[in-house]
Amino acid sequence: MSSPNPSGKEGAPGDTVLVIGGGVIGGMCAWYLLRAGFRVTVMDQGQFGAACSHGNCGYVCPSHVLPLCQPGAVAKTMKAMLRRNSPFAVRPRASRAWLSWFWNFMRACDGPQMMETAAGNHALLQSSLALYRDLIGSEGIDCEWQERGLLFIHDSVAEFEAYARTDELLREHFGQGATPYPGDEVLRIEPSLKPGLGGAWHYEGDCHLRPDKLMAGLRGRLEAGGVEFIEGRAMEGFRRDGAVARAVLSGGESIEASRFVVATGAMTPMLNDHLGFKIPIEPGKGYSITSARTDSMPVHPLIFEDSHVAVTPMTTGLRIGSTMEFVGYNTSIHPRRLGLLTAAAAKYLREPVAGEVEETWYGWRPMVWDGRPIIDQAPAHENVWIAAGHSMLGLSMATGTGRLITELVSGDRPHVDPKPYRASRFL
Repeated sequence: MSSPNPSGKEGAPGDTVLVIGGGVIGGMCAWYLLRAGFRVTVMDQGQFGAACSHGNCGYVCPSHVLPLCQPGAVAKTMKAMLRRNSPFAVRPRASRAWLSWFWNFMRACDGPQMMETAAGNHALLQSSLALYRDLIGSEGIDCEWQERGLLFIHDSVAEFEAYARTDELLREHFGQGATPYPGDEVLRIEPSLKPGLGGAWHYEGDCHLRPDKLMAGLRGRLEAGGVEFIEGRAMEGFRRDGAVARAVLSGGESIEASRFVVATGAMTPMLNDHLGFKIPIEPGKGYSITSARTDSMPVHPLIFEDSHVAVTPMTTGLRIGSTMEFVGYNTSIHPRRLGLLTAAAAKYLREPVAGEVEETWYGWRPMVWDGRPIIDQAPAHENVWIAAGHSMLGLSMATGTGRLITELVSGDRPHVDPKPYRASRFL
């Protein structure tokens, strides 16, 4: 195991950082702050590594630079929602925040804004991939890391051929080209698929891991470095001295620190009054089913483009996930939504997912309407930073976010341009 602070750099004496939020973003912020010499505490209203960081599909995918807000996205989504087995679901609400979010999302669905967001996402995705390789290699975290790429599967030849325009854009602007497999040629590298496909695109630079094992391994390294954990405690606000936060209030107690990082994912809008602006995050609910490993499971991670269902083969199991529900902070697990996952797998895979089901799960993705995270100082405070709103790419962007937050907190030169992630774009 490498030293928590291999650079030898130390934070100023007494510099303590309280990270609020124990998901993968908060965990990686804590890791890089620890390495920079700060004394770190992580606080979460639940358990470290739970919520959306637990049961997602585990993709570290630099191919996913394009946001949801693309030209034609609204019409395409509305059309898809008319299908009985649609992966999308929206429950319109008489909420000013929801109406504002949806209106701004529609306005952002144009080419220039899509490319602006994609450029910001690309920088963070590339940074994070390199940092993941360094972290997992140097720390020996057993998270079932695999570099097999990601296969995008298309039903029809027309859909496969139409995707060539997207692949050309990704290749030309971001260096993220894929290998095309027309028709059933993909069966040569992925024999678990049924014949009769329109084709597939293989993004060979993408990777995947098992998120719960990543979080368990990360916690062990943080504890070894002296990081303290406060679990089952929700943040209720700050005790302030003017523009300087002195402590976080929770359950009638004060938890003091010299600096604070808010990494609370989809729950961040609950803190709007304390952070100084209305954070445009909506919870995008996703589901997954994790089952035991079988001999017939796929070799590669797969995304079925028609159903937007993803399949992740892990060393110790198989995970099927995705769907997107804008239904507020709904905590139920709807059997019909889980059925969409298994039905999609049965449609494309030669053998049904026959392993014993180990877990059914849901999580709220922190969806920002422009598709870019917020990584910046909070407008209301001199010593509070926000790292939230990573939409569907929290795991993929976590290491880069953790390093960037540490650079902003310490005043070091940022390794990526922080401008795309500034909170001021919403003020």
